[in-house]
Amino acid sequence: MSQMKVVGEYYFRKTEMVAGFNFSADGTFRFFFSYGAVDRNASGTFQADGDTLRLTSDKVAGRDFTITSQEKKGKGYSIVFSHPNKYLLTNIRCQFFTDGKMEDAFSDPEGKIHIDLAHCDSIYVQHLLYPDIATLVKDAANENNSFTLTLNDTMEQVSFKGIDFKIENNKTISCMPNYLLPMKDIKFVKH
Repeated sequence: MSQMKVVGEYYFRKTEMVAGFNFSADGTFRFFFSYGAVDRNASGTFQADGDTLRLTSDKVAGRDFTITSQEKKGKGYSIVFSHPNKYLLTNIRCQFFTDGKMEDAFSDPEGKIHIDLAHCDSIYVQHLLYPDIATLVKDAANENNSFTLTLNDTMEQVSFKGIDFKIENNKTISCMPNYLLPMKDIKFVKH
């Protein structure tokens, strides 16, 4: 019953940003997001359980980058990103985890990151213009320290992994601040 109450179009606007959902009676949704030069989208299924709305996107989370080569070479850790649009090579965050502690590094204008660590347990990457669940590059069993990654087209999509919405009434759904919408008072209003 609560699933049918959700059906319709919902919008959220804040300054230059606009986002919206279209929830269909067949249990599917479509999503769009536009903020400045960044446009994103998603599609998938939804399920309402009481006042909780859960989305399952068609996008698989954590796969925005593909490792095209890796090797053990030199000292420290190096990552090089490639993509035809050179503008997208900046704003990539890399998280290096060692013994439970994290250290951040960010790509330079050529899409390169180097950090002088003797060892790290795992490495994750995330694009700051297209934030989603970070992609695992290296786990504890991987001894390589030099990686080349390509940016996948899936970056423009949103996985909604870990983001649940609250059905507040027949006109509003809301969520807590998250990797996609890191602000307060996120309320999508039905039109």
